[in-house]
Amino acid sequence: MRFDVSSTALLSRLQSISKVIASKNSLPILDSFLFNLEGNKLTITASDAETRLVTSVDVMNAQGSGLFAVSAKILLDPLKELPEQPLTFDINDDNLEIFIHFQNGKYNFIGQKGDTYPQQKPLNENAISIMMDAQMLLNGISRSLFATADDELRPVMNGIYFDIHTDDLTFVASDGHKLVRLRNLSVKSPERASFILPKKPANLLKGLLSKEGEMVSIKFDDNNAYINCANFEMVCRLIEGRYPNYNSVIPQENPFKVTIDRISFLNALKRVSVFSNPASSLVKLQLKENEMLVSAQDIDFSTSAEEKIVCSFDGTELSIGFKATYLIEILSNINSEEVILELADPSRAGLIVPSENEENEDLLMLLMPMMLND
Repeated sequence: MRFDVSSTALLSRLQSISKVIASKNSLPILDSFLFNLEGNKLTITASDAETRLVTSVDVMNAQGSGLFAVSAKILLDPLKELPEQPLTFDINDDNLEIFIHFQNGKYNFIGQKGDTYPQQKPLNENAISIMMDAQMLLNGISRSLFATADDELRPVMNGIYFDIHTDDLTFVASDGHKLVRLRNLSVKSPERASFILPKKPANLLKGLLSKEGEMVSIKFDDNNAYINCANFEMVCRLIEGRYPNYNSVIPQENPFKVTIDRISFLNALKRVSVFSNPASSLVKLQLKENEMLVSAQDIDFSTSAEEKIVCSFDGTELSIGFKATYLIEILSNINSEEVILELADPSRAGLIVPSENEENEDLLMLLMPMMLND
């Protein structure tokens, strides 16, 4: 086999899929990229056994065709340092000795047989398919990923739940302390369905989708999902199990509503939380008419801080405690200028919603309170 390829085009494709490769693999060949040359198209695959990413790059002057695998490290490290130029790959079909010729030199190493690379199982016949805009999928993943759990006992909580209805798609993530529910009204499905996307493929998609501008096709059955974009295909194993009823934990009657500037609130929390007890990260919100007092203290070191923020609130006085790191994460994942806090009492979950939702979206974040000592 022999072909020419642009060094930058090849490197950008390799880098985009290389993040799926695990640092320790059960099968040694998974430390490698799998190449498949057919005509003037080179298809490249990377995998960690659970998740597989496939992309392709156009090549020139191709001779022959076939499969071969190359160690990811051998290829990526030198290519990063090469300026843009054509590379010529020359592969001996008998012993898989590979020469890469470039302007001022050549690399020489031995490849591996591609036919030992694990094959992907096809989806079963009753697979379900939905289409959605790449940026909407990115938005759903980006807003909810931070709320997923790391819970070995309840693996269903360790991913993003896609709850698909005929007239909307809801992204849900929760770790038991915080919950995100983002409903997208522009995605339609012929039938009710759902799946749980694990954290690693969700993180990979977050990086890949930022460069995609077109539609994404998601096909899935009970075990796997195939996610197709213009520039790559991802196949990943889904988390099996039943996701809890997330709507049942969202309090419906919240008599206290506070409207507050998001950035002012976020920055005050970042400053005041420095003075909180590092173990609990507890901040106290005291609400009076049109005013919120944000305070924190660390009794062990005799440090404390408080800041007043103007807000819109006309209920009875209320004090509630939250973990500052969680509240900061939530506010950082909302885009609107103002947010509305919906509260009932100091022992019930608080809801944080944007004052204005983005088009076709309905976003709700929930945070469990912490007990105040006084």
